[in-house]
Amino acid sequence: QVQLVESGGGLVQPGGSLRLSCAASRSIFSMYVTAWYRQAPGKQRELVALKTSGGYTTYADSVKGRFSISRDNAKNTVYLQMNSLKPEDTAVYVCNIKGGPSEYWGQGTQVTVSS
Repeated sequence: QVQLVESGGGLVQPGGSLRLSCAASRSIFSMYVTAWYRQAPGKQRELVALKTSGGYTTYADSVKGRFSISRDNAKNTVYLQMNSLKPEDTAVYVCNIKGGPSEYWGQGTQVTVSS
């Protein structure tokens, strides 16, 4: 089992930045896929960013050029750097890790973009 704990969310003004962190309870080195999803009120959960252990990275069209996903295997942590935030980025952001038949989810961290 792997426990995931997100942090770094909060209230930020439009145009601002936040960095989300997802700390795993044990090594994520063997985990093939690390990702961030988000869910806004009344909307379905959507993939925001994904990074594989091989370095492949993909982003939702709505965040391309503004968000960046990274992983630090030594610290067992996945990050999501979010720049130029917009009100439509407001959501609960959830960390996801997959490795073989195993998949783990965090509890989520709230991001609110508002003036």
